[in-house]
Amino acid sequence: MTSQPIIRSLLDTDLYKFTTSYAYSKLFPRAYGRFEFVDRDNVCYPEGFAVKLREEFDKMALLRLTEDEAAFLEKECPYLPPPFIDFMRGYRFNPSEVEVSQDAEGHLSISAEGLLYRVTFWETPILAIVSELYYETTGQKPDLDFMRNHAIEKAREMKAHNLQVSMFGMRRRFSFDVEDEITGLLKEYAGDSLYGTSNLYLAKKHGIRVSGTHPHEWVQFHAAVYGYKMANYMSMEDWIDVYDGDLGTVLTDTYTTEVFLRNFSKKHASLFTSVRHDSGDPFAFTDKVIARYRELKIKPENKYIVFSDGLDIPRAIEIDEYAEKKGIKATFGVGTNLSNDVGNDTVPRNIVMKLFACRISKSQPWQKCVKLSDVQGKHTGDPDEIRLAMLSLGIRE
Repeated sequence: MTSQPIIRSLLDTDLYKFTTSYAYSKLFPRAYGRFEFVDRDNVCYPEGFAVKLREEFDKMALLRLTEDEAAFLEKECPYLPPPFIDFMRGYRFNPSEVEVSQDAEGHLSISAEGLLYRVTFWETPILAIVSELYYETTGQKPDLDFMRNHAIEKAREMKAHNLQVSMFGMRRRFSFDVEDEITGLLKEYAGDSLYGTSNLYLAKKHGIRVSGTHPHEWVQFHAAVYGYKMANYMSMEDWIDVYDGDLGTVLTDTYTTEVFLRNFSKKHASLFTSVRHDSGDPFAFTDKVIARYRELKIKPENKYIVFSDGLDIPRAIEIDEYAEKKGIKATFGVGTNLSNDVGNDTVPRNIVMKLFACRISKSQPWQKCVKLSDVQGKHTGDPDEIRLAMLSLGIRE
């Protein structure tokens, strides 16, 4: 075990955890949710791994938002109002919200349940802890020369091709120290091509922009409340209600892009600066989005697509050239390929924490939450509920 906790600050998380928490607290303060861990590779973890996870989760109860960190939020995230930042001053992780176990074969089971404005904060730290602890307990170490040389090479490629790249690397990073060092190298060698990072702590430490979007869970929750056909529409309406035009990037693939674009009205297309691609063919996606903007009489050249689906820098360059040729601007969120490219045949963990159930208040019954995808076989959630969602939306595999 490390001598210090893996998660060392409340800010060591993605921006969207703060923004989604505030949105829940403003519009749905009595709503409950349950997140569940999914290992898409069905990895067998070392014996006793769940015990070590529990120790790390328990340590998180000691985290506090410092006044310096609160001042950073006030300055860099003005869309988060003073009452919410005051709430964060008093926020404490409650480890009793999390259950973790391991079966005889080593497969993990992790769930986090509680009031949504609170429990949403568990998602990204749990993933980062599982990832870092796995490499530690299996004795894997980064090849530092390989890691640094590759990071500098990528940074120079970004700068040479004038890409706009944000670091989206926390959830499946090799370790905090690796993400920290890579962020510093990108800042040094990529120049203005490093648009920012979604990690609040590292944005503060390195003096770079905080960047991020809203998550699939926000749309999943709205599906449970308003039904699948209204999920995209109402999730956009409520985001606009909370943020009044700030944080203008919208996710498109929670219930497939085809369904999203049917719900993407002229109002939403005007108010949201960009749409985010997170699964499926990025080139076909670009064509579909441009066609929808033109159908709505909105100039695509005034909009952005944020690409974030399993990217590396060469792939981002290819997509950027295509988007430019088609007449729309592109930015990129690159995660694992930056924060977990450390040599020594290290394989990044293919893990997620997804919202599996929610309820609008404690007295109401639980509703199942699922996520579909533009990639066949990557739907997440209860199989019967997935079939119901697909039937409701007219989706066929």
